[in-house]
This record gives sequence, C-alpha cells and structure tokens, in this order.
Amino acid sequence: MRKPELAAAIAERADLSKDKASQVLNVILDEITGSVAQGQDVSLIGFGTFTVRERAARTGKNPQTGQPLAIPASKTVAFKPGKGLKDAVAK
Repeated sequence: MRKPELAAAIAERADLSKDKASQVLNVILDEITGSVAQGQDVSLIGFGTFTVRERAARTGKNPQTGQPLAIPASKTVAFKPGKGLKDAVAK
C-alpha cells in the first residue's frame, strides 16, 4: 500500500474527502518525522514505537577494491512493532 492508497482508505473509513484525508496523513507523518528528528521517541500504542538509534563508527571494506575504509558514526531510525501489530501479522 502506498501513501495515496492509504489516504483513500482513511477517507473512506473516516467519511472524509480524499484531499482532507491526505492532509491529515501528511500532518501525522510530518509530526512523527519532526519528533524523531529532535531525538524524541514516538509511541503509538498497539502499533509501535519509532526511536533514534546511534551507530558507532566502524571500519568497512570497499567492495570494488577490498581496501578498508572508515565509516563514521551516524544516527538512524528504528521501529519496534507493538503487540497489536505483531498479533495482526501473526494471524
């Protein structure tokens, strides 16, 4: 399912226009993105939690030359599914 399809499903289930549902979805995604970018966890009970994880600097290997290279430390987003999502997928 892609974003327009999700907006259409929201519109149908919430009795909204597709444009309004798309606006709501964009606001939700913007808020999640903004909060995670500031380092805050976003927890949606029953669905899951978005968190920021830090990766330590490490040594990698260039696949073309085989030469070692330094990979700098970085931040990434992690998602941990909630019980409701896990149970729905398991069925």
